[in-house]
Amino acid sequence: MTRVGVIGLGTMGQAMAVRLLRRGHHVTGWNRSADALGRFTAAGGTAAATPRAVARCSEVVLVATSDEQALREVTEGDEGVLAGLAGTDAVLVQTSTVAPEAYRRLSAALPPGAGLLDTPVMGSVDAVLAGRLTVFAGGPPELVQRCLPVLDDLGPVCRTGPLGSGSAAKLVANAALFGVLAQLGETLALADGLGLDRDTAFEVLAATPLAAQAERRRPSLEKDEYPTRFSLRLAAKDMGLIREAARRHGVELRLGEATSGWVERALAAGYGEEDYTVLLRGASRAPRDADPRRRDSA
Repeated sequence: MTRVGVIGLGTMGQAMAVRLLRRGHHVTGWNRSADALGRFTAAGGTAAATPRAVARCSEVVLVATSDEQALREVTEGDEGVLAGLAGTDAVLVQTSTVAPEAYRRLSAALPPGAGLLDTPVMGSVDAVLAGRLTVFAGGPPELVQRCLPVLDDLGPVCRTGPLGSGSAAKLVANAALFGVLAQLGETLALADGLGLDRDTAFEVLAATPLAAQAERRRPSLEKDEYPTRFSLRLAAKDMGLIREAARRHGVELRLGEATSGWVERALAAGYGEEDYTVLLRGASRAPRDADPRRRDSA
């Protein structure tokens, strides 16, 4: 059993906390929302009044926030996580998706003796509860090894290299995932435009590298329902991080820019709180004037 702290009990933070409780760890948590904190304590967790208080009683402190601003708010200040780590050898395990540069600030402010790992995660709530998250772990190998009893309970650990490399790996993974969804949507729109029915289109896709994603996303496409696991709003934030990272390092992302366009279009349509896969709603629909059957009958 490890004394674990979890700061941020939103969708993923709550799921990670529950998973760790079920695996026998003692988990102390904090969240701005009393409702989320109540669900956590109902599951067997111990509530703390501040992020600092969580850090003071934990060996490993997981932080799961929505963006870099929220990360700053829970780590800095007199009641922040960094203040609570002072005088301890606890490890701050940062699981939020933020720019790799965020770790320079955290590392510079880290109290002597405390440790820091860069460990964004990839997967759904179901994957968390089943222990099948992918954990991208960046940081000193000895700290990764020390935290494995906690990280292994969340899912397979991919050791990515030094501090900051975990976040870099997560941006690469998200760039691939978002791009595949946009490609799937456009391919289905092309099939519609060329007059193929959807059953035939999916049969064709089953023989292509898009097969797995096509099969997985077909129910949502057919029902036009995208129950939220990871919101489009957060995906748009991540897409912005990907584009900024590419700009900083002189990398041209032509497909990435096109994918970003589909994400932004779905966001502008008001789908921000639906699942990020809702970008398929627009990308998979051919314009009316693109249908050759309609042109031939005109």
